[in-house]
Amino acid sequence: MHIPTYREHLCVRPSGRRRERGFTITETMLAVAVLAILVGLAAPGFREIILSQAVKTASFDLFSNLVAARSEAITRNTTVTVTPSGGNWANGWTITDSTGDVVRQQDQFAQVLIAGPGAITFNSAGRLTTGSTSISLMANGGKAPHNRCIEINLGGRPAAKKGACI
Repeated sequence: MHIPTYREHLCVRPSGRRRERGFTITETMLAVAVLAILVGLAAPGFREIILSQAVKTASFDLFSNLVAARSEAITRNTTVTVTPSGGNWANGWTITDSTGDVVRQQDQFAQVLIAGPGAITFNSAGRLTTGSTSISLMANGGKAPHNRCIEINLGGRPAAKKGACI
């Protein structure tokens, strides 16, 4: 005669069949429904994070390209111009020297609106050929806290800051 152990006793149903291990379809559906609700609540927050990072990335890339353009102007002892692609900074930009040779090119930024002058030109001393200027970056459809501003003084030095340009 076999006396079932306590563990065996828990796994045997009164009908004599062993209980199958795993989740029932009801439990699985409930877990999926709860997960869907949590993702739905978190999604708007993720969108703002993505927009914020897109503006930060565009700001950093533009800032570093302006520094590179200024450096190239000094190194080559010639004027170097940063021009928005197709007249729109959000489409990217091209850095060219006085002979028209492309020094560097930047692709577009999909989720960022960028407003600035028609072109930025550095002379052989690294200074702006026109007065000081600024470039405004903002999230396309995002909130105002994502705004960034890059100001370039007459000496040609760019400075990035949070917030809108004044």
